[in-house]
Amino acid sequence: MAIHKLQLEDFDQIDYELIAIHTTLEDYRLAFKINQQLGILLSKNNNEIPIEVSKQNTSFSRFTFDDEDKMMTWDLIQNKQEIELPVQSKNASLFQDKMVATQVNLITELKKADYLLKIEHENQIKIKDIINKINKIETISTVYEVDANEIKSKNNLIF
Repeated sequence: MAIHKLQLEDFDQIDYELIAIHTTLEDYRLAFKINQQLGILLSKNNNEIPIEVSKQNTSFSRFTFDDEDKMMTWDLIQNKQEIELPVQSKNASLFQDKMVATQVNLITELKKADYLLKIEHENQIKIKDIINKINKIETISTVYEVDANEIKSKNNLIF
């Protein structure tokens, strides 16, 4: 009988670029403005990214564009979500709220980033040009490239 050996390094390769975006825009408005700037067609993906935090389920919105000509997939992903968690206090009074709103992040290392743009590609791309074009959107405060190798919670980006 033949033995097949799998190396963990085979699954650890990163074949995408990641851009962090700071803005106050809603996800659909940001997707529209990015479509205008980059000439792509991001559209709402019904398969949101589910995460479980403290036994509470939440999901992060996602807009996708699959560019078959250039063999690229673009994903605009919400990084911040507010959920309500029950208060774990023994001294809670009758008039206190039993729930508290808490912010959770898809990528915990990027707590300040509102959105992430994940670009999966086969060919070489000019990431600096993409960042410069996104930065021209007037309601965006900051855009920068993120080294995906340095992110510990990058498994949340596998979908």
